[in-house]
Amino acid sequence: MAITAALVKELRDMTGAGMMDAKKALTENDGNMEAAVDWLRTKGLSKAAKKADRVAAEGLVSIAVDGGMGVAVEVNSETDFVAKNADFQAMVKDITAIALTSADVDALKAASLNGKPVADMITDNIAKIGENMSVRRMVRIEGDCVAAYVHNAATEGMGRIGVLVALKGDNVDFGRQVAMHIAAINPASLSEADLDQAIVEKERTVLTEQARESGKPDNVIEKMIGGRMKKFFAEVTLLNQAFVINPDLTVGAAAKEAGVEILGFIRMEVGEGVEKKSEDFAAEVAATAKGS
Repeated sequence: MAITAALVKELRDMTGAGMMDAKKALTENDGNMEAAVDWLRTKGLSKAAKKADRVAAEGLVSIAVDGGMGVAVEVNSETDFVAKNADFQAMVKDITAIALTSADVDALKAASLNGKPVADMITDNIAKIGENMSVRRMVRIEGDCVAAYVHNAATEGMGRIGVLVALKGDNVDFGRQVAMHIAAINPASLSEADLDQAIVEKERTVLTEQARESGKPDNVIEKMIGGRMKKFFAEVTLLNQAFVINPDLTVGAAAKEAGVEILGFIRMEVGEGVEKKSEDFAAEVAATAKGS
């Protein structure tokens, strides 16, 4: 079968492959378009595997709300440039919509998107765009209503930081104010009750050592530690923090005035917790010179 320019263009449009790769795929498969797509996908998988060990710490956090359900998803790429790409953003939007009905990130990766699992869609896009990517995290939250806020938005519903706040009661405007507070202040937990005890004990140990250096009696030291721990909880727990909208009130007190109860929140930031590799270009050049 003759391999025409129109056939090559059609395959390129379908797959994002280069012109010579598309032509070779059609030639190898006697012009059979479906077989050529599979041939390129196999080749793409090989390319994607070589990129899988590269750190993907950029990308987007995307949020979506459906009634009393909210979801936040982090999809990573290697560079911020890709995060600004319209095709990447469209893919993230589609993935987030599926996340609303997925139990967890593993279920999300297995869910169907455009006729194939999300995980396979990611792999295809690694080959097409040329960067490692991953669906790293997904968290859902529920309440009578869920308020949302995106900080440093790249486009609607996605950006560097995504926040969801679940409320008992119906006051989305107040919930969004709380979400903005959370984006700015980054509380460690909702209240003292759900604060990681390892964090609490570490802080208590540090404060105890500081207090003992004062040389004061044990009963005085205990009071000092109690006061300092109270201040610590006020700094790191959402309900005890001074509300950025009205610093005269704690967030918990402001919620009571607004007639709602804050049930929980999600704050997700791109790349948090990912160990980024630092590149020493001088060492890289030196190593290359030695090998030449």
